[in-house]
Order: sequence, then structure tokens, then C-alpha cells
Amino acid sequence: MSTARTLMKLVHGRKVVVAPGVFSPSVAKLAEREGFRALYLSGAGLSNLLALPDLGVTTLTEVARATREISSKVSIPLIVDADTGFGEAVNVSRTVSELRAAGAAALQIEDQVLPKKCGHLDGKELVPADEMAKKVIAAKDASGGEILVIARTDAAAVEGLDAAVLRSREYLKAGADVIFPEALTSREDFAEFRAKIGAPLMANMTEFGKTPYMSVADFQELGYNVVIFPVTAFRAMMKAVESALVELKERGTQKDMLGSLMTREQFYDLIDYRKYEEADRKTLEAARRIRRAPT
Repeated sequence: MSTARTLMKLVHGRKVVVAPGVFSPSVAKLAEREGFRALYLSGAGLSNLLALPDLGVTTLTEVARATREISSKVSIPLIVDADTGFGEAVNVSRTVSELRAAGAAALQIEDQVLPKKCGHLDGKELVPADEMAKKVIAAKDASGGEILVIARTDAAAVEGLDAAVLRSREYLKAGADVIFPEALTSREDFAEFRAKIGAPLMANMTEFGKTPYMSVADFQELGYNVVIFPVTAFRAMMKAVESALVELKERGTQKDMLGSLMTREQFYDLIDYRKYEEADRKTLEAARRIRRAPT
């Protein structure tokens, strides 16, 4: 079963799918090991990793490369944030083809104008609904049934919740598999949106944003199908690295922080280091047998 079909089966299952944001293959492997059933490659997480703002300034090449690097190291579905699709509808077709080939199980496109903004910031602007619908149609046509199309709308913050509902219905008619209402500001809004949209829904539970902190159980109760935590791991990593660098600068040694570091053996276990050693040993033995064999 393809990862797209696996993800669709999960989306239509009885339990909400929790997809933590990952930004590297090693982090993705950690999340898979912890038992998550899907992963999310966040546009913010990737751009921030490159020390860039979340304004849609990453390229399709960069996103496809990160998608390929991550998907090749895990077996669970990867949802990829494709921002506004890297252009107009014709560009979206290319985006879908590239991300599908790179191993994405789903991609997300949104209805903001460029430069897009983080959904939890003010000053967002939207493209006309029919322009976004064109992108959804193009994405669906290029998907070949092998990658899910998630349509994100930022309309709730710009035009109101009713407008977000109307736009979402248009995107569903255009072929979207999942709707992602961004930056809703209350549990009541999430409940109302669920009541008005009879299709799979994805929610964003980010930190320091406009959405109140809600648990996976809350989203399960409300009937949402997928909940993402897009940059939680990235923020945790940055804070931990900052603390380690401060201590190293002040003390000139890392010996007092060893308890907070992943050990060499723990990381080797994560990446299956011994498998590579064993493969090298076998090829060396085979090469030696060839050298000793009579000609």
C-alpha cells in the first residue's frame, strides 16, 4: 500500500491522526520510533532551519529535496507543506509531480497571496477563491491518486469564519481531499467549522499563535481527522542547543550536561549504524573471496 493510501485510510479511521513537525531525517526517525503514524514537513520548520523567514521564500527544489531525504528514511506517511504551490495553477501541477516523486503522501497548499505569512500573524491577504480552486484542480489532476491534496484556507482571520466555510466548500468541489482551516481562535470555532464541513479536516496546534492550546483528545472529541504540531520539535531543539552553547561558552566544558545529551550509542541505534558496518563487512569478505579465487 502506498503511503498516500495509508494516510487516507488513517484519515478516515476512528482516531485522530497526530503528525508532529519534522525537519530532518533523524528527527523523522525519532518520531516514527515513538509511535507516531504520520509526519509533517512544515514550511516554517524548513525555512527556519535554513535561517529564513516563513514567507514562502524556500524553493520547490529545497522542499522536494527535504521531502526525499525524510521519506527515504521512514515508512510512515509524510505530509508536506507546499505553501502557495510555488506559483500559479500550472506551477502547482509541477509541484505535485515533484513532491509525489520525492515520496510525499500528501501536500498542503494555501489561499494566501505571495509573500505568504505564517497563519498566526496579522496582515494576511487572500487570492480569489476561484484562483485557489484552480490550484486545487491542477493538484488533483497531477496527483494520479498517489498523493493527497490538502487545501488550507486562511479566510477565517481575514474574511471571517463563514467565508472560510464557503471557500472550503469550493475547494472540496474542486477535488480537495482534506480541508485545513488555519488560525481558528476558539474551540467553538473549531466545532462550528466541523459542523458545517462534512469532509476530513486538519487542525494546526502550534505554539505562541492565535489558537488556544487544545489537546489531541479535544480534537478527537470535535471530530477532526488530523492535527499537526508543526514546529514544536524545532523550537525544542533550538532552545536546547541555545542552552548547551551558553553553558559551553560560560564553563568551557560539556561534562556537566552529558545527562541531557543523546549518547553516541543511542544515536547509532536510531540510525541502525551496525547495519552499515555489517554490510561493509560482507562486501569486504566477498571482495577477498574473489581475490583468492583461481582465475
